[in-house]
Amino acid sequence: MADGSLESFIENVNGDSHLRVEADLGDGFVRLRSAEAERRQAAHDIRSTEDIVIEMLRNARDAHAKSVFTAVSREGSRRHIVMVDDGDGVPPALHERVFEPRVTSKLDSMHLDKWGVHGRGMALYSIAVNAETARIAASEQGQGASFVVETDLGRLGEKADQSSFPVFERTDAGTVAVRGPKNILRTVCEFALECRRDCTVYLGSVTDVVATLYAFGLSSLTAAARAFGRTEELPVCKRLALAADPAELAGLAETLGLALSERSARRVLDGEIAPLSPLLDRIRIEGDAAEPPEARKQAPRRAHDARGLKIAPEDLDDFSDRVAAAYRDIARRYYLEPDARPEVRVGKDGIRIHIPVTKLD
Repeated sequence: MADGSLESFIENVNGDSHLRVEADLGDGFVRLRSAEAERRQAAHDIRSTEDIVIEMLRNARDAHAKSVFTAVSREGSRRHIVMVDDGDGVPPALHERVFEPRVTSKLDSMHLDKWGVHGRGMALYSIAVNAETARIAASEQGQGASFVVETDLGRLGEKADQSSFPVFERTDAGTVAVRGPKNILRTVCEFALECRRDCTVYLGSVTDVVATLYAFGLSSLTAAARAFGRTEELPVCKRLALAADPAELAGLAETLGLALSERSARRVLDGEIAPLSPLLDRIRIEGDAAEPPEARKQAPRRAHDARGLKIAPEDLDDFSDRVAAAYRDIARRYYLEPDARPEVRVGKDGIRIHIPVTKLD
């Protein structure tokens, strides 16, 4: 039988899916066949730090993560990115192989989204080619994962302005336009907005993310689980809740690629570092036309600050009444005028209460 005929016979018997798989690696992972040109192109898919961040986020989403915690930091010309998720996870035997070309767990889910084609088994490979280091710090199948990437900004650049928060505006066509530098903040915000039905995204410093993961674990683990639980048996994003002291918290965080000092760990355990709110909570869409005009007309006017904090006047009055009631008890003990009226103001960085003090004759 001629080679061409044998090839046709195999294709007819096994179908197209067999020819798309070069090797079965076990645990649901396969190596896809791919042309040499596609492998070479993957090395050029990543042009900036922001490209790495969006590929990592898409990877977490496709692994069915419901919560994604992203820690970013910079030391000189080195950018560190740690992404922890509660998705499908990666078996230990495949921690290194997932960074090879065409290795994926998504044989039949290659798709096109806002950022292009995904699911070719090339995203992690492209990251590894362009980063200084790319590794999985911790992951088990079904227990989520922690990915750690370090880049050299001299080799792979990023936007110079990494502090500006993007501005979102609703257009007349109903779409959302974004203004601001295409930095990491904007990249993660756009993903959080686009994928809000799929997962919740958190973004902050290493210490912020450690505090958030610690609180995340505490919210779901029982006292018995914290006292007798074994680290490797818990989902990656809940392991920090096992820490009993600062040294243990710093050590557990290190296993996830999140390096912090014992002093910072102590601040986390003492509650001095507040857990992050979902990034989506910080996004305000200016001129949002999603609400019917009639409802907007009936809505109460609100006092608000430049960053979008809004409190209805009736809520401010109610709050002021409660403060006044609490002050009356103090006033009577210290012979002060008990009927002072508190002044409540909404500022850019908080709510300020001023109570005029008058001594009784």
